[in-house]
Amino acid sequence: MDVALKDAMQIDGAIGVALVDYTSGMALGIAGGTKDFDLTVAAAGNTDVVRAKLRAMEMLQLRDEIEDILVTLGEQYHLIRPLKSRSGKGLFLYLALSKSRANLALARHQLRRIEEAIDV
Repeated sequence: MDVALKDAMQIDGAIGVALVDYTSGMALGIAGGTKDFDLTVAAAGNTDVVRAKLRAMEMLQLRDEIEDILVTLGEQYHLIRPLKSRSGKGLFLYLALSKSRANLALARHQLRRIEEAIDV
């Protein structure tokens, strides 16, 4: 997990990354962040985003899975990527990026590679 978080912080524009349990909202690991950007609070808050999307998919009877969720703010991108492995069920990677320094397409690609390699 520490290697995955460290790798995610190498993505251009990375502000912070967390591995989060969306059933409890607890961050299992964190890297980065700033005094003005509390990753623990952001991780807990984004569990609601994941839960809401899963509920919407259930109500729509969509038989699919979330690849990633993108939230675009004025100065930041927030990427949420659920883990697909059996050992990672119920977990997601949360990555905050500086919009001015990040390449969104490349960041999504790199986060997917990290997600595929992670073993919890």
